[in-house]
Amino acid sequence: MTTQLLPCFPTADAIPEEHRLSGEINERRWLVGGQLEIWEGPCRAVHSPVWIRDAADGLKPVVLGSYPEMDEAHSEEALDAAVAAYANGTGVWPTMSVAGRIQCMQRFVSAMQAKRTEVVKLLMWEIGKSIADSRKEFDRTIEYMVATIQALKDTDNGNSRFTIVEGTIGQVRRTPLGVVLCLGPYNYPLNETFCTLIPALLMGNTVVLKPPQYGTLLFGPLLEAFRDCFPAGVVNIIYAPGEVVVPRMLASGKINVLALIGSSRVADHLKKQHPKSHRLRAILGLDAKNAAIVLPDADLDLAVQECVTGALSFNGQRCTALKMLIVHRSIVAEFLLRLTIAVERLKIGMPWEAGVHITPLPGPHRTRYMTEALKDACDQGARVVNAGGGEVVGTLYRPAIVYPVSEGMKLYREEQFGPLIPVMPFDDVEEALNYVITSDHGQQVSVFGTDPVQVGALVDPLVNQVCRVNINCQCQRGPDVFPFAGRKDSAEGTLSISDALRAFSIRSMVATRASEPNKALLNAIVEGHHSAFVNTGFIL
Repeated sequence: MTTQLLPCFPTADAIPEEHRLSGEINERRWLVGGQLEIWEGPCRAVHSPVWIRDAADGLKPVVLGSYPEMDEAHSEEALDAAVAAYANGTGVWPTMSVAGRIQCMQRFVSAMQAKRTEVVKLLMWEIGKSIADSRKEFDRTIEYMVATIQALKDTDNGNSRFTIVEGTIGQVRRTPLGVVLCLGPYNYPLNETFCTLIPALLMGNTVVLKPPQYGTLLFGPLLEAFRDCFPAGVVNIIYAPGEVVVPRMLASGKINVLALIGSSRVADHLKKQHPKSHRLRAILGLDAKNAAIVLPDADLDLAVQECVTGALSFNGQRCTALKMLIVHRSIVAEFLLRLTIAVERLKIGMPWEAGVHITPLPGPHRTRYMTEALKDACDQGARVVNAGGGEVVGTLYRPAIVYPVSEGMKLYREEQFGPLIPVMPFDDVEEALNYVITSDHGQQVSVFGTDPVQVGALVDPLVNQVCRVNINCQCQRGPDVFPFAGRKDSAEGTLSISDALRAFSIRSMVATRASEPNKALLNAIVEGHHSAFVNTGFIL
């Protein structure tokens, strides 16, 4: 079986010309205080998940380039630049009109679109995402930015009036929180990072952005756009080991908002570093162990199709992936048969190949974890259902359907974040429900069935355990206008287009008694455009 996986890796001359990189990208620039500074210190090499077959040396990873490996002193410099730009809420950016901030963001969107080809290619090479999905991630990010701008227009226009209640005149608007530390994930390094970065900026906050460990170089083509489209110090981008610099920045007490897409373990540790935890707002997208409950009357063709896509899109490296399939015992044999056929049809290969579904994982540490979790399950009585499941060569891992998975196995509770599909049987629906209730995670669940009585009866308890119940479809984030949240250890705060704008801001108001002099004063402020906050303008 390993000989079947080995040819999936290309020789150097077999890489299509249009997908090749022109050479190593050794990024030495970093953005601080509105300037692109040149780094002259130590750097970290970037290896692609794509490995090359070489007749002499066998398989070896492609070296993409390198980026600065900065330290605490430089992270503090970036943080101080963001603090200075915010200036306790008196800086150019937090006091700028909403219309002004939107204009800056629209210029950035245009500049970013011009870099699509570069960013997509780097996204593919850095994390092994298929070229089709890399393009989709870029385009979806642009769509998200445009939709967020429109949502802010709608919100601000709705607040562009005075309200008079019980003799008091008031105007309520949303105002920024301060300095935001943005930490994105490697699996969606562009989209998930921007889903916190963009609303944070639009609401008037200043930002320190640390790119993820995988998916770092793709921010390079955007550095000039960040510098040119926003006032100095509003966006600061540093390259540094997170475990070294992030606790230090939080311990300074200068961070007002922690925006993290990552693990609950890391989030818990970081929040404790802040000297005044009640002053730190945390917006977190964390672990998930989303389950699919397949009822005995489910449409098996539909359930299998959705479960395969839900479990293995981008190799299962999605927080919304289906990571446990709970199938009624009366249909589990047929379900496994159909699931095996569907998984065996998936194309394994390199990310530029048409129709590819399974691509290389970020590195040997990920394939090693998959192997360990699979061995643990098999040692405790589970088996690999599909032929060759769990085979590994280099960074390629053949998906494995594992059955029956039970309490005590790693795969029962741990988020595998990779191409392993655990399946467990149930006899009574209470067993399936109890799995969700006792889980530490509470993001989403999928329910497959056709009986309205049974599906309806499941929905009511499930919505009190997770934040989204998907009926006859896989778990997913979109559309972006819908809430994206989680209970328990899965999230803190809600991310969607409108919710994110609220998350990175707070309601503030100006009020006065409804006397004639005060009315005249407010009218003069509005007519003379003396305040960005007190106005009745309408943004088209």
